[in-house]
Amino acid sequence: MSRPPRQHPPTGGDGRPAAELSHWRGLATDPDADRSRAEDDSPEAVARLRGRSRALLRDLLRPHRRPLGAAVALLLVQNTAAMAGPYLVMLGIDRAVPPLRAGDPGPLAAVAGAFAVAAVTEYAARRSYLTRSTRIGQAVLLQLRQRVYGHLLTLSVGFHERYTSGRVVSRLTSDVDSIAELVDGGIDTLAAAALSVLSVAAILLWLDLPLAAVTLLAFPFLFWLSRWFARASAQAYRHSREAVALVIVHFVESLRGIRAVQAFRREPRNQQIFVTVNDEYRRTSQHGFRLIATYSPAIKVIGNVTVALVLGYGGWRVLGGHTDVGVLAAFLLYLRRFFEPMQELSQFYNSLQSATAALEKLAGVLDEQPGVPEPASPVPLPAGPGRGAVTFRAVSFGYRPQTPILTGLGLAVPAGQTVALIGPTGAGKSTVAKLLARFHDPDDGTVELDGVDLRALSDAELRRAVVLVTQENHLFGGSVAENIRFGRPDATDAAVQAAARAIGAHDFIAALPDGYATEVHRRGGRLSAGQRQLVAFARAFLADPRVLILDEATSSLDVPTERLVQRALATVLRDRTALVIAHRLSTVETADRVLVVDSGRIVEDGSPARLATTGGRYAALHRQWRDSLI
Repeated sequence: MSRPPRQHPPTGGDGRPAAELSHWRGLATDPDADRSRAEDDSPEAVARLRGRSRALLRDLLRPHRRPLGAAVALLLVQNTAAMAGPYLVMLGIDRAVPPLRAGDPGPLAAVAGAFAVAAVTEYAARRSYLTRSTRIGQAVLLQLRQRVYGHLLTLSVGFHERYTSGRVVSRLTSDVDSIAELVDGGIDTLAAAALSVLSVAAILLWLDLPLAAVTLLAFPFLFWLSRWFARASAQAYRHSREAVALVIVHFVESLRGIRAVQAFRREPRNQQIFVTVNDEYRRTSQHGFRLIATYSPAIKVIGNVTVALVLGYGGWRVLGGHTDVGVLAAFLLYLRRFFEPMQELSQFYNSLQSATAALEKLAGVLDEQPGVPEPASPVPLPAGPGRGAVTFRAVSFGYRPQTPILTGLGLAVPAGQTVALIGPTGAGKSTVAKLLARFHDPDDGTVELDGVDLRALSDAELRRAVVLVTQENHLFGGSVAENIRFGRPDATDAAVQAAARAIGAHDFIAALPDGYATEVHRRGGRLSAGQRQLVAFARAFLADPRVLILDEATSSLDVPTERLVQRALATVLRDRTALVIAHRLSTVETADRVLVVDSGRIVEDGSPARLATTGGRYAALHRQWRDSLI
């Protein structure tokens, strides 16, 4: 007895199991970490996404109703002129040829003239239609890009932490390009072909009902084949959009982390993963083209068989005197115009399905709701000096419901006080900062600024009042001055330089080749880590918030630069509430108050001088720090 072939798990390009590669990428621990909640393969989610995509399409087309109506009218004119050709051929054979034999060329000349008018009309209508439809299509694409990009900016940090940057790039490039490909090269053909099929079907029934009855024999096969193709290709192209997103995700993240990739010699491993996801994209795309390769020839075969049946039966009817030769000729010409558009539809159906799947993905992103939504009726912050009091009232929060980080946290920070948070990694220090910056909302309790719940503040007012500076502040492409002015776009050059002087960054900026006009290059690559941090401090100083949060903001600075920043911090923090998260006690020493956080709770609270003498955790850390200086 022969042994059955051994089943092997799917492998990547290096022959290693694909599941192992996915596990190495970290996807096994959280299968939903790389997708939005709206991207699901369940029938209910797919039906919801289809409804959302249709609603999105209607919403995008609504501002263009009048131009769209004019384009539809032009398409109807074009189709009518095109449909006149075979009918005029019928008139020429049956009505114009007999008078021509008798020496009267008038009827044939009239038919030829009408044919020329129909051809010119078809050309003019199609040219005008293409111009208008292209203008509408480009306007819709512009609106779609702006809408998706604007929506991505409003989504919370939690969404962007879960939804990778590569997938965001895929939504705004690959998916929009799929829709653009349909708009630019296929939608006019699809619309004209669909209208032609309907028009020809009606004309065939009108011309000769018995011949049309023979043609109807092909319809069950056409219906079954088209229904199968529609279902199979919809699923294939949905998987194709997901596969190409994974390719872009890995590509973007590998290049973003190129330093780590090269430092740890992980180029072969990353190449293996890329081969795996790229091969999956090839496989899904190939499956879609195999469907096309089955559908299109099948339509052609059904069409040729139908034409042969009509030709045989129609010839028999002509011989029996039941129909005219012109009618048969026109019927055959119309029949060709029935099946040829169906073949064109199959050729462009991949573009249609790809665009439909892309629109579903985009609708899925737009389906995401901000985790920190804008209030329906925003409450303004109290005006006047001496503002910036922060209060945490019984705050509980966890990034995952089953693993809380903070539990019943209570904290009151008076206006103008500088508070330092210290504690072990994972204690909840940065979580406190993120809640105060409202990157997340607490699960229970409230976070208040000057007595107003942060959830009641408009996002614009909150961002003016609270500024967060981290150890990895992002610098945008542009000049140093433009990056500082990011804190207040309407600031003058003098205000930008004043902020840089206050923070102690003016000297190094002035020493740059073009001073404040020096380009920082991508992500500030032209500046050192310390210089990038000083620019971030100047940006925060220029914004002049009520509350300034420094989350490990001096950890990347060397000792001379840190001392420079320490001197500037006295100016930056003056008359403003500050929350400083730091491991370096040299930074903590400048605070008015120190909070020691452990397991999401405040275990020590007091001034640095008092806590250093109480024998608690801060005292131990302070002693270790003093010993390290000896």
